[in-house]
Amino acid sequence: MNHIEAMELALEEARGAVEHGDVPVGAVMLDPEGNVVATAHNRKEERNDPTAHAELLAIQRAANQAGEWRLDGYTLVVTLEPCPMCAMAAVWARVGKIVFGAADLKTGGAWSLFNIPQDKRLNHHIELEHGILAEECARLLEEFFSNQR
Repeated sequence: MNHIEAMELALEEARGAVEHGDVPVGAVMLDPEGNVVATAHNRKEERNDPTAHAELLAIQRAANQAGEWRLDGYTLVVTLEPCPMCAMAAVWARVGKIVFGAADLKTGGAWSLFNIPQDKRLNHHIELEHGILAEECARLLEEFFSNQR
């Protein structure tokens, strides 16, 4: 699966978050061969869990499916730039690449505000690709927040 197809799947997943009042962020994990091994969306509101971000849930599911916490060569595709917590979780999981759509200029942990995945002080570095279907990803978030007001 290419990154555009994976982002389309992540957008579909993100729409599911709205059903339970969560910010529409979706994530997809691809194995080294490009196969989808996990999908998730934000579930913070649904679970009353501040750590139930789409990225963390997808990383957990991929690790469970792989039977291994090291996700070398895996790609995390997410509709919104990961926050610092999720970016660091990807580093700890040894994810190979993060692909994201919309930048998060306020709390971005993988490019905009911080660049945790490529911080030279850390023992693992992650390749980044950003801007994939960025307009569609941003529009979904803008619509959600405009409806909240």
